[in-house]
Amino acid sequence: MGNQPIVLVVDDEPANFDVVEILLFKEGYELHYKDNGAEAIASLPEVKPDLILLDVMMPEMDGIEVCQNIKTDPLYCHIPIIIVTALSDKEDLARCLDAGADDFVSKPINSTELRARVRSMLRIKTQYDRIQDTMRLREEMMQTIVHDLRNPLIGIMLGCDSLKTLDVPDRSKKRIEQISQTIAQLRLLIDDILTIGRIEAKKLVLNLSEVDMTKMVKSVLDGFEPLATSKQIQLIGELPEKSVYISGDKHLIRRVLDNLVDNAIKFSPQDSSVILSVETLPAHPDRPDLVKIQVIDEGMGISPEQKQVIFEKYEVGNIVLGLSQIGLGLSFCKMTIEAHNGSITVANNQPKGAIFTIMLDRKYV
Repeated sequence: MGNQPIVLVVDDEPANFDVVEILLFKEGYELHYKDNGAEAIASLPEVKPDLILLDVMMPEMDGIEVCQNIKTDPLYCHIPIIIVTALSDKEDLARCLDAGADDFVSKPINSTELRARVRSMLRIKTQYDRIQDTMRLREEMMQTIVHDLRNPLIGIMLGCDSLKTLDVPDRSKKRIEQISQTIAQLRLLIDDILTIGRIEAKKLVLNLSEVDMTKMVKSVLDGFEPLATSKQIQLIGELPEKSVYISGDKHLIRRVLDNLVDNAIKFSPQDSSVILSVETLPAHPDRPDLVKIQVIDEGMGISPEQKQVIFEKYEVGNIVLGLSQIGLGLSFCKMTIEAHNGSITVANNQPKGAIFTIMLDRKYV
């Protein structure tokens, strides 16, 4: 919010705006006026109001509908809305609250009440703006720090590669290989954090190409076979006979599958199985043709509480002894799939385990 708060007044009666203008004259606000809901919504990108005074009884689009439209728009839902109404019935006021209204002013307008409620809502908006500024600064600093970690990590990686060429005992070779694997994990984590930051800042540019999902899944299965074998877990691929294609960022989609399969193996007990499947869903007139990808394990499953937060950043779920949990993998998966206009969900496998399901638009070739 700038030095001069911006108030948008929406009322089909110009005389009502004149009243508001007179009552708020000495407050030093920048007032804007629209006489209908559609124009008010259309003006939001240009006006950028800090507060909206909204009349309820308007033709065509009433105040409740305008309020609902604004409060369901992620770009403008944070703007406080004060409903200005002659309605006094509790059910009517409840409808306004359900639509997202933040406060009320009754008609005829009392000058003292109006000024007090406007100041109150503007204080809330100021606090919101300060929090957003702090969060943006924090994210920018985090992205800068994470980006700068790449250089020392490359130095460690090169040093590790040099150690691999030395004639050292087998025990030392094993330790060097463990260090090399840890470095690879750190590089992937840094890439995930930077990708999440670009998605959140709406700066991610997908390198779209034609992706053969059948071929990619086979590659994922081959890559994780040694790890699964070492844990006595059977990796199973359920694939269609013909190749299935999507239009996507091949590198990012592969990292999503790697994350999901790695988690599935990590949380699965010995002598169990992990299934990675691909199938095309039948054509339907209400949606585009879809490709469904599933990762199914027989691990501990997902509690109802975890389902609500498991895709949130830094959420690690239940702590399991001996298993490292970063708290970014599933958040990265969700953001990446949604950047492809797809969806990812989780459900419980029966009798135990979890099923992660990805839906992506199918590309025909």
